[in-house]
Amino acid sequence: MSSAHYRRILLKVSGEMLAGEQGYGVQPSILEGLAEEIADVVAMDVEVAVVIGGGNIFRGLAASARGMERASADYMGMLATVLNALALQNALEGKGVSTRVQSAIEMRQLAEGYIRRRAIRHLEKKRVVIFAGGTGNPYFSTDTAASLRAMEIGAQVIMKGTKVDGIYDSDPVKNPQAKKYAEIPFLSILTQNLKVMDSTAISLCMDNRLPLIVFNLKEKGNFKRVVQGEPIGTLVTVESR
Repeated sequence: MSSAHYRRILLKVSGEMLAGEQGYGVQPSILEGLAEEIADVVAMDVEVAVVIGGGNIFRGLAASARGMERASADYMGMLATVLNALALQNALEGKGVSTRVQSAIEMRQLAEGYIRRRAIRHLEKKRVVIFAGGTGNPYFSTDTAASLRAMEIGAQVIMKGTKVDGIYDSDPVKNPQAKKYAEIPFLSILTQNLKVMDSTAISLCMDNRLPLIVFNLKEKGNFKRVVQGEPIGTLVTVESR
C-alpha cells in the first residue's frame, strides 16, 4: 500500500539543474538520477506530471536583454524545453516508466499536443506526463506554465526541485547567516521579492490556494520523502500556520 501523502503532484524542474557541473546541455548522470527519483515516486502509486525548463540550452529573457526581440527569444526558449522533455522521457522509459510528452507548441512527430482531458487520462493510467513548450505563449515563464498546468490537471501541490534545500531570506551561497523558512505565505514571497518563482506563478498559486513545496532535488531520495509528507524544504501556502 502506498505511504504517499499526495495522490497527484506536479514537479517543476529547472533546465539549469539538468546541466549539472558542465553548465550547459544535459549531464547524463543528473538526468539518470532525476529519472530514478521520479520512478521511485511512481512506484508508490502517485500520479506525477513534470514541467521542465530550458535554461540549460537557451534563456529567452537573457537573449532579450542582449537585444533579441522578446517574443522570438521566448519561443526559442520554449523549444529548448521540448529537448529536455524528450531527454527525460527517454531516461524514464529506460527505467520502465510509461510516459507521454505533451507540448503547448504543436509538433506531432515528437509529442502530443496539450489537451487537458487527455493529460488527466494519462495520469489516471499511471503514465508520467511531461509538459513541454511552456504555456505556448511568449512573456510567460515555465514557472507560470507549472502553476497553470498544476491547476488544470487538479494537482494537490507543486513541488519545485532546486539545488538548495528551501527558501531563504537571502542567498545562502552569498550569506552564510541566511535564515531558512520552514513555512512562508505566498504574500510574503511577493512583498519580500524572494526569487522562488516569478510573481505571475506565485499569484496564480495564491489566488487558487495551490500549495508549493521548494526542496533540494539533488539529494538522493528527497523527492520520495517530500511525497511521503516529511517536512523537507519550505512549504508555501496562502496563510502561514
